Amino acid sequence: MTDLHRYVAYSIPAGFIILFLWTIWSLLRNRPPHEWFWSLLGGLQVVLVLQALVGVVLFVAGGRPDAEGLRQWLHYAYGGLFPLALLVYAHRAGKSERFHEIPWVPFGIASFFIFGLTFQAIRTGLGIQL
Repeated sequence: MTDLHRYVAYSIPAGFIILFLWTIWSLLRNRPPHEWFWSLLGGLQVVLVLQALVGVVLFVAGGRPDAEGLRQWLHYAYGGLFPLALLVYAHRAGKSERFHEIPWVPFGIASFFIFGLTFQAIRTGLGIQL
């Protein structure tokens, strides 16, 4: 299960950087993104939640990231807590009056930060230091 958690982890930042770039492209063209944008977003949300649940199962089973001390806890924050909180915020912002015409923009902005956070989650989980 650890290998599955590790391999699926690489798809999450890749998917969110694609969403961010798609948002930029749509803004430059001054057109809303294709419906596949929402399909990709929905799929990434499901994968992120499943990845967090697998992480909880691994934690309960005694599996821990290769990091030690605070870096171990940063793995959980970067990989689950903060990305999920950003998605909740993007959902709320997308429904607000401010983004009535462009509800996809909050998700694009959140995707940029989720890319960075999940990339850091992989680094801290594997014990990679810069």
